[in-house]
Amino acid sequence: MRILHEQTQIRSEARPTFHDMTDYVAGVVRAAGAVSGIALIYSQHTTCSVMVQEQSDDTDYYGEQYLMRDLVNTLAKIAPTCENEGQYLHPGSKHIEIAARERSEEPFWSLNTDAHLRSVLMGRSVTVPVVDGELVLGEFGRIYFADFDQVRARERTVRVTVICEGGRTAYETENAVF
Repeated sequence: MRILHEQTQIRSEARPTFHDMTDYVAGVVRAAGAVSGIALIYSQHTTCSVMVQEQSDDTDYYGEQYLMRDLVNTLAKIAPTCENEGQYLHPGSKHIEIAARERSEEPFWSLNTDAHLRSVLMGRSVTVPVVDGELVLGEFGRIYFADFDQVRARERTVRVTVICEGGRTAYETENAVF
């Protein structure tokens, strides 16, 4: 059994954003030379999610796919967008004070409770089977990274771990950890 760890950076906007990760993940699987196994795609950020969903060919003004906008609209009914302090219990004054003092955060950056709740509902990772060297996503499946945080644009990290049989050695795969 072999294990390959890779990561990439994504720049999100100050609104819910979605990034198609399918080609990147398929490239990591190819780089590993995986024949059979799994690919785990994970977000380390607590306001972000990873999901498998169909590609929607129609897009809105911002270039977001209609299906993703429908998802945001549905989640907003469950966890309404945080618009002011006190709308949710979190963040409290202690959290805002500590975030400003220890992480140099602006107070309004903590008004993202809706993004935390949406991330929990959607999950922060997916596992996709690899069979005969290919991701098994179904006919229309794509892998998306979602950032639900609306208070600021950020640099995000997406991690991919391939656990497989077959494959190359660490010396043959750049950035690999076996």
